[in-house]
Amino acid sequence: MPIDIKHVNTNTNSRVGSASSKASQQKGAAAATSAPSQAVKSDSVSITSQAQQLQSAQAKLNDIPEIDVKKVEQIKAAIAEGRYKIDADKLASNIAQFEKELQDL
Repeated sequence: MPIDIKHVNTNTNSRVGSASSKASQQKGAAAATSAPSQAVKSDSVSITSQAQQLQSAQAKLNDIPEIDVKKVEQIKAAIAEGRYKIDADKLASNIAQFEKELQDL
C-alpha cells in the first residue's frame, strides 16, 4: 500500500505561519506600549448645592423607620382594651380626599 506524501508538510506550514503571525502580534503590542503616551483626559462632576441638600434629606429619611413600632403597639393596646374609637365622618372625609387626590394625578 503506497503512502501519499504530498500532504505531509501542510500542517507544518500552517504552524510556521501561525508562529510568525504570533510574533508579529507581539511586536505590534510591544510597539503600542513603547509609543509615547498621550495626555490622559479626566472627567469631572460637580454637584449643585440643591442636589447636596436633596442628598442630605434622603440620607435623613433613610434613617427614619417606615413603621412607628411604638405607635402601632399603642393602637393595638387601645383596640384590645376597647378604647380605640373610630370617627366615621372623619374616615369618610379622608377617603373622599384621597380619591380626589388620585383623580388629580
